[in-house]
This record gives sequence, C-alpha cells and structure tokens, in this order.
Amino acid sequence: MTTIVNNPPSSDKSGGVLGLIVGIVILVVLLYMGYVYGLPAMQRMQSGSIQINVPESVDVNVKQE
Repeated sequence: MTTIVNNPPSSDKSGGVLGLIVGIVILVVLLYMGYVYGLPAMQRMQSGSIQINVPESVDVNVKQE
C-alpha cells in the first residue's frame, strides 16, 4: 500500500503589516517613555552639584551638673 504525504508549500509570510504596526507602536512607546523619564533624569544629573554646609566650629564640651 502506498502512503502519500501532502506537505503544504512553504510560505514567505512572517507577520506582514501587523508585525510592522506592532513594531512601530512599541518604538513610539519607548520613545515616549524616554522623553518622559529620561530627559528629567539627565537634567537632574547636570543641574548643579551637591551643597554640604560645614560649620566653622563645633562645641564638643560636655556640661556636667
């Protein structure tokens, strides 16, 4: 008895337009998040340095009663 196997032809479709649209949406979301969160963080790093105020003298004498 002969067994015939019909294999479907190979298809070149790998998502087509839907994959392109999903990729563009992900790219837009990443760019938006970089704009909202990344730019303020970079501005905070560049804007000024940390200020530490040290007093000229410190009274370390302990008053005993």
